[in-house]
Formats: sequence, C-alpha cells, structure tokens
Amino acid sequence: MKKPPAEVVASLLAITTILIHLHPYNFPPWAIFVSWAGTFAMGGPSKENLKRIWPVLPLGAFVGFLVVLGFKKVGTMYTGTELILAQMVVLFCLNGGMMSIARFVPMFSFIPGMFFGFASFFATMFGGFGPEPGNPYMALAAVVAMNALGPLYALITARCSAPHGAHH
Repeated sequence: MKKPPAEVVASLLAITTILIHLHPYNFPPWAIFVSWAGTFAMGGPSKENLKRIWPVLPLGAFVGFLVVLGFKKVGTMYTGTELILAQMVVLFCLNGGMMSIARFVPMFSFIPGMFFGFASFFATMFGGFGPEPGNPYMALAAVVAMNALGPLYALITARCSAPHGAHH
C-alpha cells in the first residue's frame, strides 16, 4: 500500500489537536506542535533523538513552573525595584541551574528541548490554557502531557507517510 504524503499525515494528526483543546481539559494544542517541530528540527524522530528530547521537555516545563512559584513568593516579599531584582535572581538561578544540568547528566544534554518545555509552560500558564487556567500545577500537568505527544506525533508522521519527494 502506498503511503500518503507527510502533509496528509501531519494534517490528520493536527486536526486531533482540536479535540485536545476542547473543554473541560483545555489542553494547549500548540505545545504538541512545539515539541513535534522540535523533534524534526533536531533531525527527526530517530530512537536517539527521542531519547534526547523526551527527558528535557518536562525538565524545562518544571523549571518554568518553579520560576512562576518563585516569582509569586518574591511578589509577597518585595515591591518596585527590589521585586524586579528578586525576580531576576530567581530567573538567573533557575535558568542557569536548568542549563547546568546538561553538563553533568547526559540524559539532559539537549538544551533546546528544555526551552521548548520552558516556553510551553509559560505560554500555557499565562495564555489561559489547562483544565484550571492560571493554576501552575495544572498548567505543568497539561504541558508535560502535550509536549510528550509532539515527538510521538513526529514518529507517527515519519512512519506513516511517504518520504518527502516520493510523489513527484
């Protein structure tokens, strides 16, 4: 049986994100697209690349979660310039800590993937997504689930579609 072009397979997968976004879950469908595209940007959904991206996506989301909690905490302690400086310290320490993990733990060496998860968390948290918009715990759960689907969608796209250029 002839495989359909990637555009067809990817589009069929893309329409499933409409269902994912429906209430009551309100999951962030674009978080799937971020990690899906990220998987292809790193060379595609090979076994090696999946082993590199899947661990770092939730790490990045978790650090984003810690940044939000840290900002909330310092927001109760400081105002004005002191608050801005305290937020800068929180972000510097957590961001630097996240990236430093890559030096010591090979499983977490794909730093761009950390930022796919990190950015997905912030967009979910402040974009009104998740089962309880504005709840950092629910935003984290939603992002981890949706970012995990992206590489799976990339794998399905690669396995179920004809190689690019095969239909010319």
